[in-house]
Amino acid sequence: MDSLALGADLEPEPVVDEHSTVTLFVNGEETTLTVDHRATVLETLRESFGLTGAKKGCDHGQCGACTVLVDERRVNSCLLLTVTQDGAVVTTVEGLADGGSLHPVQQAFVERDALQCGFCTPGQICSAVGMLREAADGHPSHVTGPDDATGPDDATGPVALDAAEIRERMSGNLCRCGAYPRIVEAIEDVIE
Repeated sequence: MDSLALGADLEPEPVVDEHSTVTLFVNGEETTLTVDHRATVLETLRESFGLTGAKKGCDHGQCGACTVLVDERRVNSCLLLTVTQDGAVVTTVEGLADGGSLHPVQQAFVERDALQCGFCTPGQICSAVGMLREAADGHPSHVTGPDDATGPDDATGPVALDAAEIRERMSGNLCRCGAYPRIVEAIEDVIE
């Protein structure tokens, strides 16, 4: 019989409150801060930097509302612990614009009206920017044909992006309003 069944008094384990100092390069600005080891990049961006573009949608990395770029790769920031990103370059939707000019993906989303409520839009835009880089670097997706897959070390070039390829690559970003057709069109506009 285990000790719980016997009614034994058990001491709860103490909560460990560990913090570390990390340096992040967020939207071009170097910042050193002390973070709780349990804090995610999403929480740090929102609470320490006041950058509220990335959203907490599902908190499980399934909806993509929290997508940002870390070292130019798209990531679900709700799954990354900030303490593991010391020295990382983080770009949020707020950091994509160049001065007063929107990033081409941001501009295409506006021109195509590729949003409705706007909750998922920052994650969609960051994911699109990262996805375009992945395709340009030759990374295949699930729907990339065997003759189209070049891989990052192959000199044959980028993966061609048609509507099916874009939909597959953006499938980790959910839009509950259903703006998918306009999102695909906006990304196609940037490619052309």
